[in-house]
Amino acid sequence: MKIYTIAESINIMSKTIGPAIREREKGPIQKMAEEELAAGADMIDLNLGPARKAGDEMMAWLVGVVQEVKKDVRLALDTTNSAAVAAGLKVVNQRALVNSVTAHPTSLAERLPLVKEFDADFVALTMSEEGIPRDANERAVALSTIMASADELGIPHERYWVDPIVLPVSVDINQVKAYMEFVPMISAIVPGATNTCGLSNVSNGAPDHLRPILNQVYLLMLYSLGQESAIVDAYDKNMMDLCQGKWTAEAALIQKLMNGEAVTATTDREKMLVKTFRVLNGDVLYSHSWLED
Repeated sequence: MKIYTIAESINIMSKTIGPAIREREKGPIQKMAEEELAAGADMIDLNLGPARKAGDEMMAWLVGVVQEVKKDVRLALDTTNSAAVAAGLKVVNQRALVNSVTAHPTSLAERLPLVKEFDADFVALTMSEEGIPRDANERAVALSTIMASADELGIPHERYWVDPIVLPVSVDINQVKAYMEFVPMISAIVPGATNTCGLSNVSNGAPDHLRPILNQVYLLMLYSLGQESAIVDAYDKNMMDLCQGKWTAEAALIQKLMNGEAVTATTDREKMLVKTFRVLNGDVLYSHSWLED
């Protein structure tokens, strides 16, 4: 197995990286980029959030700083400021990933022309004017709306990275299951598209020491359904090992569970995987003590 990884840590909301971005200090940013690439990240996400003040200048500067570390690094431009996205697209050395385009009319009108003009890839985030979709069908409607607009501009399906939106298991297990239901539908709706997700969202609300376990097991479950890429924490070595195909035994165990096969867990590690699977699959109710039950 191999899952394409987009490293998530260069984020203006970070307590260490945020000040460095705002004060134009290259050092901490380039150190993080070097570490993420050394860990095996395939792409680096540059998240500026709203970037309301001089966002275009900030994004162009940030792209240049990270490209000094590796000239041909692939970058995801992650901000709600379309002018900042445009500024980043003008200076990238490799095809960028625009993160993201939703089914909201404003997003379609502002973002898709940039995708077309700069021959960029883009995250098709299955969100509409009504907000987060409630189920797989509403995700399909949002994706179809995005596709209709992209088709009008002649944007190839190969430029899509479809994100069905994963929500915390601690909040709504039905959303966790709806994501899994939708993943196999993506290739039928947009043949040739890639898929991706903001994986760490599934563990929001869980204790910090337990979040990686939820992230890892959920990605194994998604992989069995056809998940191809994810935005991940590149500093989580277990996660990077998983994405690089080193968790073969764990992947095989989760695949059996996904197939409905009986599994007898004998080791502590197997028991952890099975218990976490049962929570994410909705077999048992989530609680912070799920591994102790």
